[in-house]
Amino acid sequence: MKSVRIPGPNEKLKVVESETPKPQDNQVLVKVKAVGVCHSDLHLWEGGYDLGDGQFMKVTDRGVKYPVTPGHEIVGTVEDIGSNVSGISRGDQVLVYPWIGCGVCPACKVGNENLCDTPKSLGVFQDGGYSDYSLIPHSKYLAKLDGVDPESATSLACSGLTAYTAIKKSNQNSPEFLVIIGAGGLGLMGVQIAKAITKAKVICVDLDDQKLETAKEMGADFILNSKDPETSKKIISICNNKGADSVVDFVNAPPTAKLGLAVLRKRGNLVLVGLFGGSIEMSLVTIPLKSIIIQGAYTGNYTDMVELMDLARKGVINPMISKRYSLDDANAALEDLKARKILGRAVINP
Repeated sequence: MKSVRIPGPNEKLKVVESETPKPQDNQVLVKVKAVGVCHSDLHLWEGGYDLGDGQFMKVTDRGVKYPVTPGHEIVGTVEDIGSNVSGISRGDQVLVYPWIGCGVCPACKVGNENLCDTPKSLGVFQDGGYSDYSLIPHSKYLAKLDGVDPESATSLACSGLTAYTAIKKSNQNSPEFLVIIGAGGLGLMGVQIAKAITKAKVICVDLDDQKLETAKEMGADFILNSKDPETSKKIISICNNKGADSVVDFVNAPPTAKLGLAVLRKRGNLVLVGLFGGSIEMSLVTIPLKSIIIQGAYTGNYTDMVELMDLARKGVINPMISKRYSLDDANAALEDLKARKILGRAVINP
């Protein structure tokens, strides 16, 4: 089979040929139709995350071993199955749940494998979908498409799933006003999900007017360009001069985190999602005085993914695929993503 692998941090991806694996026991071999190009792939390629103050967290310190085949948003057709597989047949079109855990830690025991203490995620800690075939460890990580568009479904395994989890967390205080920071692939999905599962008026903030117009088309009630120095004042004004009930930051960089804190009302809820990185200083006394909640959101569990697929199946959400690449163009795909040249999501079609 043909795969694209990352030899090491910041090294050019290489196309390699290897023997197509034969699934055993509970394993399933999926012929990849499309795999999403995600910012997490960029972090894997770059070797880690910016922690701010000159600190850098290496992915190798988290257990990543190079070379590795990236790609965790995998859609394809079941090519072959192991002897113990049931409920899945050859020819089924499936979306792969990539956030595989150890199965024994506290998170895994309650079905939250995405929060596993020692994760084994596809495309991160084990080879993923930048390949024409992907070996899935167990059939329980597959969900049948049943009418969901295959390319659109890719984002439901990561960016869409992350957005869904984040919006659910932001809805815990039944917000009247919800601010979404970032109108990239995550943010645009977040706007659609927020309009589908909350009763909030959605305010979307970004640096790019074109992306903001797309957010408006997808249901945002208000759009604001954060280049405007009056952005925080305008948000507070829209929110009846009280501030936002909830803020979801799909960028999570120092300027956006500061904006989120600045516009949050008393008893507000800030959900940090993006992995842009960096650090901020905050006034600690304001946290208890305002009784605000600051929490993170990282992907979601298998049940969340199935729920999200149902929303897509009903046409409530429509993931945007704007660019398509071949395996040979994987380097260009990551370069374009890094340069912010992709509106919505991009996929690789092996």
